[in-house]
Amino acid sequence: MSTSTWLISPAALHARLGSPGLVIFDATVDLPAPRFDGDYRVTSGYVGWLRGHLPGARHADLLVDLAAPNAGYSFAMPTVQGFAEHLARLGVGPRSEVVVYDRADGFWAARLWWMLHSVGLGAALLDGGYQAWQRAGLAIGTGVASLAPASAPPVLRPRAECWASLEEVHAISLGQAPGRLVCALAQAVFDGSAATRYSRRGHIPGSLNRPARTLFESDGRYRPTSALAQVLGPDLLGDGSRLVLYCGGGISAAATAFALTLLGRENVALYDGSLQQWSADPALPMTTGAAPA
Repeated sequence: MSTSTWLISPAALHARLGSPGLVIFDATVDLPAPRFDGDYRVTSGYVGWLRGHLPGARHADLLVDLAAPNAGYSFAMPTVQGFAEHLARLGVGPRSEVVVYDRADGFWAARLWWMLHSVGLGAALLDGGYQAWQRAGLAIGTGVASLAPASAPPVLRPRAECWASLEEVHAISLGQAPGRLVCALAQAVFDGSAATRYSRRGHIPGSLNRPARTLFESDGRYRPTSALAQVLGPDLLGDGSRLVLYCGGGISAAATAFALTLLGRENVALYDGSLQQWSADPALPMTTGAAPA
């Protein structure tokens, strides 16, 4: 499997099982939809992984182990050193081939993919995730297996341009820095008509809305590139200007970042803190209503 091929089918991955250097990650986190404003409930996907996972798959803990503990918001990108050390404990070495999936809607897998991408590690996503694997009638593993750590950590080459800070986002929103803000949340969350798990409803002023769920077919696979280009629109694909993506916690926006990468779009960044960080500061503006035409 070439690391430049970012989507892999269940059949192709099944044929690769047992190959030297192959590391498969289940990146699932359980984050239920909010029942009311401020309803933030998040738990590790570890228990679900124990019940069923791809053969040999490791559980990638995006909630704790692969997150910065003192960022002030969930799922923050860890330090480069901490990331490398934990990946090595999970079996990733300098020559590993990594495949990522989740047991949900594909957003968690895209999040881990973007984290790996941002430090120069090629990885592939299992197209359609765990459900596609099950539909193909392929074997499922359960419980904990004995997995050896890598003999040496992977070589990471951080790409700072893959991440946008709160300060950059604020400057773009005010028109004081170049770039375009894109919110990957559902339209009802974007316009403020639906409950949100965060401090305030709405979106960062000046944002476009491209709901990440529109990137997928009904069976959970990514749409063909022609359809992705149509969904994302020429205003995101045309001029190569900086795109800064966000959502609630930098998760669904990662699926948009992945789709843009499939389309060859460069100069894309993820605002890691997203609305969990932004909405918590009452001094930062938020607005409701539809995006401008």
